[in-house]
Amino acid sequence: MVVAVNDTSSGLAFQLAQATTGPHGLIPPCLSRPTLDVMAEDVALAEPVYWPLGTRKLDGENVYADPAGHPFCLIPRPGWPPPIPAGG
Repeated sequence: MVVAVNDTSSGLAFQLAQATTGPHGLIPPCLSRPTLDVMAEDVALAEPVYWPLGTRKLDGENVYADPAGHPFCLIPRPGWPPPIPAGG
């Protein structure tokens, strides 16, 4: 489910939780925390921006951990919302 102003803007997306691996091992779905994925115009160009912030690469395509070990994904911006202006 996606909550957005309309079908041409970004929004919040929700999906069923799955067991994940966290900093202390397997986390069952009932204890999983929500994750905030990060949209990027170009994932390959955005990836190096996060290294100085203390992220590390996890198994899976575009899957990373924040400095506390919580997983998040860098995802490409969908084609339907307008591009994000530089510096904005």
